[in-house]
Amino acid sequence: MAQTPSTMLELGTKAPNFDLPNHNENTGEDRVTLLDAAGPRGLLVMFICNHCPFVVHVVDELARLGHDAKSHGIGVVAIMSNDTITHPDDAPVRMTAEAESRGYTFPYLFDETQEVAKAYKAACTPDFFVFDNNLNLAYRGQLDDARPGSDEPITGHDLRNAIHAIAEGREPTTDQKPSIGCNIKWKAGNAPEYFG
Repeated sequence: MAQTPSTMLELGTKAPNFDLPNHNENTGEDRVTLLDAAGPRGLLVMFICNHCPFVVHVVDELARLGHDAKSHGIGVVAIMSNDTITHPDDAPVRMTAEAESRGYTFPYLFDETQEVAKAYKAACTPDFFVFDNNLNLAYRGQLDDARPGSDEPITGHDLRNAIHAIAEGREPTTDQKPSIGCNIKWKAGNAPEYFG
């Protein structure tokens, strides 16, 4: 299983804007922007997908975390940027089914052009970014130390601590560890310069 670390975007970076489709079998397709997604105290942006074993390993915690973050005034959004031609398990219709089966209470958006992933310098799934109430980057890094095949419990410790700090108006620790996951599946000729 290939392991790709997150790029660790510079702290203080302003959240790049996005305007992406959110597929829902009950309401059809609507669009969600950065400002739609942000909560009064900040925003958690997660780059995830359906098939990656690193994401599959922590999906239940992601669902819990989404609910908890929103209860603390932190907006939550997940973005899927993989090439769905080469990885059809990540196609929008399957994203809808995944969100419903996992109990996601946050939008799960499709970044078909991969431009949003590039704007965030996302490299892997999962890749996490937490922005404060001014939408400045305050945390980027891992959920916790758990990995597929490890004995580490899935607690969301690192990400939860960052969310709680931001919700309370504090700065998270700057001792932040990169997330590790499968690389984003870039379209042919579309891999950004920062990747590999």
